[in-house]
Amino acid sequence: MAVDTNHPSEPVVEEGTGLRRDFGTVGLLFTAVGSIIGSGWLFGALDASQLAGPAAVISWAIGCVMFVFIGMTYAELGTMFPHSGGVARFPHYSFGSFTSFSLGWVTWIAAAAVPPIEVLAVVQYSTNWVSWLQRLEDGEPVLTPAGTCVSVLLMAVFVAVNFFGVRWFARINNVLVWWKLAVIGLVIVTFFVLSFHPSHFHLSSAGGFAPYGSTGVFSAVAGAGIAFSFFGFRQGVELAGETDNPQRNVPLTLIGSVLLCGAIYILLQVAFIGAVPRDAIEAEGWQAVGEHFSSRGDVLAAFGPLAAVSGIIGAVWLAGLLYADAVISPGDTGLIYTGVTARISYAMARNRNAPDGLARVNATGVPWVSLLLAFVIGCFFFLPFPGWSQLVEFVTNSTVLSFGCGPIVLLAMRRQLPGHPRPFRLGDRWVWVIAFLALWSTNLIIYWTGWETNWKLFLAIILGYVLMGVYHRTAGGRVPPLEFRHGWWLLVWFAGLALLSYLGDYPAESEHAGNLGVLDFNLGAVAAFALTALVMWLSLRSALPASRVREILAETDAPLPKAGARRGATPPPG
Repeated sequence: MAVDTNHPSEPVVEEGTGLRRDFGTVGLLFTAVGSIIGSGWLFGALDASQLAGPAAVISWAIGCVMFVFIGMTYAELGTMFPHSGGVARFPHYSFGSFTSFSLGWVTWIAAAAVPPIEVLAVVQYSTNWVSWLQRLEDGEPVLTPAGTCVSVLLMAVFVAVNFFGVRWFARINNVLVWWKLAVIGLVIVTFFVLSFHPSHFHLSSAGGFAPYGSTGVFSAVAGAGIAFSFFGFRQGVELAGETDNPQRNVPLTLIGSVLLCGAIYILLQVAFIGAVPRDAIEAEGWQAVGEHFSSRGDVLAAFGPLAAVSGIIGAVWLAGLLYADAVISPGDTGLIYTGVTARISYAMARNRNAPDGLARVNATGVPWVSLLLAFVIGCFFFLPFPGWSQLVEFVTNSTVLSFGCGPIVLLAMRRQLPGHPRPFRLGDRWVWVIAFLALWSTNLIIYWTGWETNWKLFLAIILGYVLMGVYHRTAGGRVPPLEFRHGWWLLVWFAGLALLSYLGDYPAESEHAGNLGVLDFNLGAVAAFALTALVMWLSLRSALPASRVREILAETDAPLPKAGARRGATPPPG
């Protein structure tokens, strides 16, 4: 990877969108870091160790490397086209409307579910002090009517902060990120100082370093929230149209946030493994450590493993601090994703795959109609779904699927617009390797998530196509041509992932997933490799011609018309 000096001219920047470029270097980086460090870090160390044992350290490293590959592909695209909502818009440039709608829909659904997930995490932890927020039904926490009102109010706070503009949002977020980094650092140092036992990494009575083998190591990437924890790197793309120096800030955010948070998560995992009481490990092995905590009758253990360990080793003050952070960390991530969800529907409107009004922005440069839609849809997730963890798994596979098109667009653009300015350019010798590994990583994470969750994703995709058909029948001449012959390969990709998941044996611990269990870890990895090669070959053969790409970019970059607008932008040109 390198900064391209052969094309010194600036990349294409949207004009007339109404969005303001108020994110500086630290602001954009901290938005990604704040998004990565949400509720996941409070549970990830325990969940990963239960699936992989001490080898969970390797699981975090693998997840970090996978997302670095994915981030590098978006770093080149994000500096070529510093447009807000880029994850949903880049496929439109290379493959047309059918592809951009398909992936934009998946991306939007996943992002819209994150703020309510984080609100539920805040409310669940707050139930320790305010018992009337939730009640237990069949062992699952369910919102009470009063808890639902509080949750909706928290969502409204997220919307209000985002509504008043990027500059205010960035200032609040920077403070919250410094707090979160300080708390994580304090946890790591305290665990190392008060109770760190290197022997925990090779206890023969608990199966040694990797008690569940390679299957456990790789399963933890998808099943323990590791992949979920790295999703925040996307803010470097989604907010690229609102940063003052995209050619510097976008690559720094996409790659730097993953490396920084990856190092923090690995240190936290090491500290957790060394600090867990030995009797908890030796009782029934690593897979039952969480149950052992709960059997102690400790209220903290039922809701927070890090707080439980803190109390056991005598750092009760740290347990209290962790419960305060359990409100702040998820709250900050929900705040970020509320704005991101609005940028995605804004991007779909700019692609003309969604109603015009979603592209309207207010005087402070915020897509306010899209923001209100994110609020309304987000509140539906407060209905009594089966559980918080299942919703997290759904967000994991749908978000990873949306990322998978980045490597494909990167390679297509090398052919379609070879002379386009690339302020950040991956080396020609490595671009194919990096793109292939990024797409293979995407397919593997979805496969490891398992059929029990994946079938819901494919059902949501089918629902999206129904909505697309309705929109095309009712929107008249405004909608662009579908250009299906340039996007049909998506159906092969989706069908291939569904088949792999149905034939696979993930999740291994479930007896009621409904999948066949024909493919084990090794065969599944080989099948995912073959699917990656097939999808990459079909997609590049189907890419739009360069002349059409230039037409789409010309339409995309045209200023939004101001006629009839009071303040800010109106819908994109038809």
